Amino acid sequence: MQLELPNNSQVLDLGTGTGAIALALASEYPQWQMTAVDVQASAVELAEQNRLACRLKNVTIYQSDWFAAVANRQPQNLFNLIVSNPPYVDAQDLAEMPDEYHHEPELALASGRDGLNFTRRLLREAEQYLSEEGVLVVEVGNSWLALERAFPNVPFVWLEFTEGDAGVFVLSRNELLEHRESFT
Repeated sequence: MQLELPNNSQVLDLGTGTGAIALALASEYPQWQMTAVDVQASAVELAEQNRLACRLKNVTIYQSDWFAAVANRQPQNLFNLIVSNPPYVDAQDLAEMPDEYHHEPELALASGRDGLNFTRRLLREAEQYLSEEGVLVVEVGNSWLALERAFPNVPFVWLEFTEGDAGVFVLSRNELLEHRESFT
């Protein structure tokens, strides 16, 4: 899938962590304005250090609970693209993870019984922050089966990668609006 975004696109990386996704996009598309948000102060600090090390000026990083930092955006400043790699580990997988994964903050991994607590919130709220032609791209990892079971009528487009894992979907703002009732 090829995303055709305007040169002056506004992009939000929700749950940025170290800033890897936001910084990679900002480096690849210097004409885009990136906003990166994370709830953890330590993650925001690390993302800012990484931004400085990469010498990127088109990235702004906020500590915020999800959309709170961008809640008052004007219609002309809505996001063309929202990307997120939210917590998506279900309770059983979290309990069975090898020790090395437990060095990560649980907040960065755990997302309820089926791994979809944060994804459900994204699906409910993202359309409010997307431009008319906006697109949402979310990684849900191995929780993709639970997502399809939870929302069987939603036309998730699953991205395929030459390397790495699967479990990344794309939905347009129009699709989010069309299936709004499913997400409540």
